[in-house]
Amino acid sequence: MNIVVLGAGAWGTALAVGAAAQGGEFRQVTLWARDAQQADEMRTRRENRRYLPGVALPPSMGIEDGRLDAASKMLAGADLLIIATPMSGLRGMLEALASHPAPVAWLCKGFEAPREGGVGLLGHEVRAQVAPRLKAGVLSGPSFAQEVARGQPTALVAASEHASVRDVLVAAFHSPTLRVYANEDIVGVEVGGAVKNLLAIATGLCDGLELGLNARAALITRGLAEMTRLGLALGARAETFMGLSGLGDLVLTATGDLSRNRRVGQLLAQGMSLQQAVDSLGHVAEGVYSARTAVQRARLLGVDMPISEGVVALIEGRLKPAQAVAALMGRDPKEEGL
Repeated sequence: MNIVVLGAGAWGTALAVGAAAQGGEFRQVTLWARDAQQADEMRTRRENRRYLPGVALPPSMGIEDGRLDAASKMLAGADLLIIATPMSGLRGMLEALASHPAPVAWLCKGFEAPREGGVGLLGHEVRAQVAPRLKAGVLSGPSFAQEVARGQPTALVAASEHASVRDVLVAAFHSPTLRVYANEDIVGVEVGGAVKNLLAIATGLCDGLELGLNARAALITRGLAEMTRLGLALGARAETFMGLSGLGDLVLTATGDLSRNRRVGQLLAQGMSLQQAVDSLGHVAEGVYSARTAVQRARLLGVDMPISEGVVALIEGRLKPAQAVAALMGRDPKEEGL
């Protein structure tokens, strides 16, 4: 199998390393970097010092750069293409690959920024617009890049409406250290991956304000209810949110010290501005960019998402951290449920 990973950030590199480490004479893995200087350094040092320092790149893993077009030998020979860009780069990548015969999957989680007065879209909705004939899906779930690259046990979910895409993703990445489960509910998997990021900002705020473990547990639980409500309104299945891309990814991102979105919330609680918090990370925190879009979609669908609304008010500067907490705790009582 010839696997090409497009995007040499932390997660793309980690997934390429994991696939290449499985070895075998019938497997070829190539990592493509947009930045030619970064690609040269990775070829020379066999390490992605910019995004995944300390992790050796397997000798068998190819490193490429340059333009992506129909004439590219790298793309022409691929059996599976993995898009490992931030959400902002997904549309352009899908446009470039729209006529490619091989299955395509993306790793990014979130909503695309609204275009021309419209609403922000999830990945599968972008694909439907720009590459409707492409057989595609998403690889998602609770996963920190560093742990995957080190071969620590991880479980992911491969979601697509096409069984052939789910099958090839499982065949490509399932290993003794990485379990890959198939799921045809791509809507639910993508909603979970998007909303958990902004809920992690809220949980980071909770921890940064030292509100306690009771508050954290309540926030995660009610956040899961918000995620599920939005997913159901968009056509997802309820059971998906109790799986890896729902509850699993939410727990990891909301509580893990490696979570960039959680770190944003902690820094806001310390009094940093949003720009200062984002600049200090050095990496993309998708929850910052997806929060407004998630809330916009929820409002249009009549879905109540008070925690998410509070996060948007916080990042827009309309509420201070303590005010956001007070607004949530001051809501009228109601029965538990979705």
